[in-house]
Amino acid sequence: MKILLVYPRYPDTFWSFRHALKFIGRKASFPPLGLLTVAAMLPVEWEKRLVDMNVQALSDDDLAWADYVFISAMTIQRESAQEVIARCRQLGVKTVVGGPLFTACHEDFPDVDHLVLGEAELTLPPFLADLGKGGARHLYADGRWADLTDTPIPLWDLVDVRNYAAMNIQYCRGCPFDCEFCDITALFGRRPRSKSRKQLIAELDSLHRRGWRGAIFFVDDNFIGDKGKLKREVLPTIIDWMERKERPFYFYTEASIDLADDPRLMELMVRAGFEEVFIGIETPYEEGHAESGKVQNRNRDLLASVKRIQRAGLQVHGGFIVGFDSDPPSIFDRQIRFIQESGIVTAMVGLLSAIRGTRLHQRMVREGRLLGDGSGNNMDSELNFVPRMEVKALIGGYRTILETIYSPRNYYQRVIRLLREYRPLHLGKFHLQQGYVGALFKSILFLGVLGRERFQFWKLFFWSLFRKPRLFPLAITYAIYGFHFRKVAEKYRESGMFDGNGAWQENDGYT
Repeated sequence: MKILLVYPRYPDTFWSFRHALKFIGRKASFPPLGLLTVAAMLPVEWEKRLVDMNVQALSDDDLAWADYVFISAMTIQRESAQEVIARCRQLGVKTVVGGPLFTACHEDFPDVDHLVLGEAELTLPPFLADLGKGGARHLYADGRWADLTDTPIPLWDLVDVRNYAAMNIQYCRGCPFDCEFCDITALFGRRPRSKSRKQLIAELDSLHRRGWRGAIFFVDDNFIGDKGKLKREVLPTIIDWMERKERPFYFYTEASIDLADDPRLMELMVRAGFEEVFIGIETPYEEGHAESGKVQNRNRDLLASVKRIQRAGLQVHGGFIVGFDSDPPSIFDRQIRFIQESGIVTAMVGLLSAIRGTRLHQRMVREGRLLGDGSGNNMDSELNFVPRMEVKALIGGYRTILETIYSPRNYYQRVIRLLREYRPLHLGKFHLQQGYVGALFKSILFLGVLGRERFQFWKLFFWSLFRKPRLFPLAITYAIYGFHFRKVAEKYRESGMFDGNGAWQENDGYT
């Protein structure tokens, strides 16, 4: 049996880091972890190939080679996934699909041959058994949650790790919180489930043997869902492994803001090699958290929480949302002020979207406010529900946030603010690894000579070189990130994202 695994292309968004990747000569941020894990579940004797469309083009010859094409995608990859499915149908190649997009919206894809939904540990084995008997059904689903101790090591042999900026690992699934706008609990439940420490070390060993050195992203939606197990077993085991291997990796992940309440957990994460954490802050407006059921963010000083995490040695990346029913007209200015004062350099600000499978989507249906499906791109100005705020004011306010926080002056101010607060423990290896020298010279040329941010770039360059020399590589990394963020924002401006809501104006004057 010949199996072609296809990962559809991501659009160019803040999350793609496509413009930053050019500085280090990499083609994509991460390999397709889900497909690599599925590949490891397939019979050993089957021939397997993988095409990551973010790395290489998918040819008709690739498709014609395969007996079956396996496709996994997230919502934001819908357009590319539909194109792949159409090509397979045209060439007469059978398709097997799974992953978040198809699990949530499987009725939207009548042309696929087999839908293997939910968690592959549960639904893939019966599909394979039926396929072996010559009678595979159209739909496979299972309402249970998988035991992750059954999950194999991803089949890394199918990708060239040199194409990627970072590798990725999944330690756990599920989140104890149930935010109204989030689909994680619908996909993975509220009870955190995790792999054993033996499995985790085996995955680290697997990447180490393949010669990988550098960043590893723990893709867990809330890494700290089971704090007790992390502190008791997992982090001490990683600490020991990292010391024995002379610290070949550094880690980053996603967590909830209550990480700030646990100094011991932060200490262990930093000792284990974690340097960055993405946190869903969403809004500085308390009523927004009450509305969305984000209980972990309520009744706390969010700014102080961010500062505690940064001072513990973890860079905070933040997710922010505008468009809640409770948002007042002042929300845009408050978001800007919070982002600037927090020193959160990587501030991902998006418009609220009612994603299928979320409680928000259900509420919008009940209230008759749903306009259609969300694209999965939180920069999409085509809202899929009727907001309480007047649409022109909402889109215009969102535009103001983006043009303000990613203007060179304000962006570089945040970088310096972060570097003043950040207290790293192990930071000593340049985060751009093999691309360091090239990335440094490219940043000097494109940002320091040709870029409109050149004044701010050189100010950061010399400030960090003389005041924070250990953090100089990180300063250059963030300068490159800023280039990517501005390029993405400019693309949306030029595509007419804000047509009818006023012209996009450069705003460097926020203080």
